[in-house]
Amino acid sequence: MDGLIIIDKPAAWTSHDVVAKVRRILGTKRVGHTGTLDPFATGVLLVCVGKATRLSQFLVGCKKTYQAVVRLGFATDTQDCTGKPITPVVASDEVPISSLKMVLEEFLGKQKQLPPMYSAKKIDGIALHKLARKNIEVERQPSEIEILDLKLTSDDWLCRHDDGTRELGISVRCSAGTYVRTLAHDIGQRLGCGAHLTALRRTAVGDFTLDKACTLESLAISSENHEVSARLIPMQDVLPEMALINVTPTEAKALINGQRLQCERDFADGQSVRAVMGGKSLIGIASFDRLNRSLIPSVILADMTSI
Repeated sequence: MDGLIIIDKPAAWTSHDVVAKVRRILGTKRVGHTGTLDPFATGVLLVCVGKATRLSQFLVGCKKTYQAVVRLGFATDTQDCTGKPITPVVASDEVPISSLKMVLEEFLGKQKQLPPMYSAKKIDGIALHKLARKNIEVERQPSEIEILDLKLTSDDWLCRHDDGTRELGISVRCSAGTYVRTLAHDIGQRLGCGAHLTALRRTAVGDFTLDKACTLESLAISSENHEVSARLIPMQDVLPEMALINVTPTEAKALINGQRLQCERDFADGQSVRAVMGGKSLIGIASFDRLNRSLIPSVILADMTSI
């Protein structure tokens, strides 16, 4: 059982919880995810199974797409609805939609973002959220991110609260490593009224979209009916954006044995390339050496018995 499963992560589950559940359903330990979702968030979680776990390193950098709900009026310590207010409640009913659109446009493009204390990011081997729960705040270095698309999902507020705060919907397409709740927090700072995230749903990771996802319940049913293979995206299709080269059985054996392959095609130096035999069997991933015009095997997934 080797491949990728797109899971629609339920709310209140950690990404690790999902992996543990998939392990039990499939009866295998070789399961891992390619990008954490906060417990309150839902949506696309890519889960690699079997040999495909060795491909997860190439998936973590995929661009992400989200649908989010932001509440304007006060900030929280976690930058989302699970935290405690850290600013006074300010009525946001004076903020016009036109101002919102202008502010959102200001966040487009490459920029620096400060990782939140309540996050899985590690400093000196310790996850920041563990320090935050002990009321310890440490210095963090901002990371470079890119917001590729950011817009309102409606030309009106989603809801109005009795305290004068309001909620708006946004869609976000961004680089890996972007914290959408930090984006919500920063939008509130820019508007001068404070803000935090109240809902988050990831709708795509790279080319893998929510409409192709399955729930844990439906995966369990597929397993009971011995139909899991229908849920698995085969390994040769796990990295659709990566360059591909077709190899002969002789070339495949050379790669499996750790030998370089001479390559007439041109790629960027160090670029990762999928080596596929027969158009459907992924032999592995190789790195292109432009100086010597050759492919150097880096991750081999096949063995001699499959040639």
